[in-house]
Amino acid sequence: MRICFLCLTLLLALSGTVMAQSSQPAVGTPLTPLPAPNVTQGDRPSDYLRAAQGALAAGRNGEAQEALEMAQTRMLDRSVPLGQTDRPSDNPTTAQISQALQALAALDRLTSMQLIQTALASATAQGL
Repeated sequence: MRICFLCLTLLLALSGTVMAQSSQPAVGTPLTPLPAPNVTQGDRPSDYLRAAQGALAAGRNGEAQEALEMAQTRMLDRSVPLGQTDRPSDNPTTAQISQALQALAALDRLTSMQLIQTALASATAQGL
């Protein structure tokens, strides 16, 4: 009788573990890429920021995130003297874009929109 009870307990525990594991995505499963903003390759950071602004206003958060990431990448493209390539960019626009991405990740659309506007003004003032 004890053996039957132990077998039943073990069987229930194993089936619960299997069910819990099957509900989780497999490790290494590729994620769906974010929708690309309607901006041509090689445009200025301000163009990507405008695209992010429009996408966020239309409720397309994934597209806004992709546009912000592309704007940030464009802001990081810079010329630095040899031997100083290990120094991070001190451009305030890059930090503003990072903050906008954080606000977007927190689903705070208003703050994200305000930070995008600030970054856009900063990038435009720099001619970017």
